[in-house]
Amino acid sequence: MKKIEAVIKPFKLDEVKEALQELGLQGMTVIEAKGYGRQKGHTELYRGAEYVVDFLPKIKVEVVLPDDQLEAALEAIVGAARTGRIGDGKIFVSEVLDVLRIRTGETGDAAV
Repeated sequence: MKKIEAVIKPFKLDEVKEALQELGLQGMTVIEAKGYGRQKGHTELYRGAEYVVDFLPKIKVEVVLPDDQLEAALEAIVGAARTGRIGDGKIFVSEVLDVLRIRTGETGDAAV
């Protein structure tokens, strides 16, 4: 099993969710986050004063899925989240050793 952690722009969440649902993925966790990458934030003007916004609003989507669905899920996320502009985000993939569904006690792929 693999875990995908995708950090995306907030307005792209619905598109990413729909793209993953079309693949048949049943669950995801969404976390509101703030951060910055290479763009290092931006400068804004408020009541005549200029200030730097270091941490930009982001959304972190977490999905655990079987190994055979990984490539399709990555393509779906990239296709839905890409704007072609700086700050589109990043995707991290890691190995998941086991999953346990609390309600039923199922483990492994059955628990996902």
